[in-house]
Amino acid sequence: MPSEVENAAEPVVVGRIQGAFGIRGWIRLISYTEPPANILGYDPWLLQNGGAWQPCERLAAREQGTGFVAKLEGIDDRDAAGAMKGQLLAVAPEALPEPLEDEYYWRDLVGLQVYDATGKHIGRVREMMATGANDVLVVALTGGGQELIPFHRQYVPEVDVAAGKLSVDWEIEGEA
Repeated sequence: MPSEVENAAEPVVVGRIQGAFGIRGWIRLISYTEPPANILGYDPWLLQNGGAWQPCERLAAREQGTGFVAKLEGIDDRDAAGAMKGQLLAVAPEALPEPLEDEYYWRDLVGLQVYDATGKHIGRVREMMATGANDVLVVALTGGGQELIPFHRQYVPEVDVAAGKLSVDWEIEGEA
């Protein structure tokens, strides 16, 4: 297997190995990309091996039913493929396309400082969450606790990733 990825930004997880497919070492994949078929366009894939991300040689990959299957170099039978179940697949951040205007990768939003409409610092984006209707910012409040804020232009009028902040038009319960 090629050498580990060194001095690179943290890889972006794009899927997970679901298990073996057939008897010749193919694996079944779950895609975390949108749309799901985008996982097939990224190269190289990275696998975590002993805590380090390493590129893997993809010999073939395709849609199969409602999911995806792939054949990786050095994985030649069902047992080897089955042993990979649960491993995450990632790509280097530079493999991702640049987001369109007013679009953001979740990884770019997590950690941003959050300010209210008056400019008062209220916390930091701890994580993002999908709800089906829209994405939600999980904000760790400076005074303790957390607030869930819909990630929608109506409530988040300004995002400045380069400056490490965003502003929200949202009233925090208990503050007046």
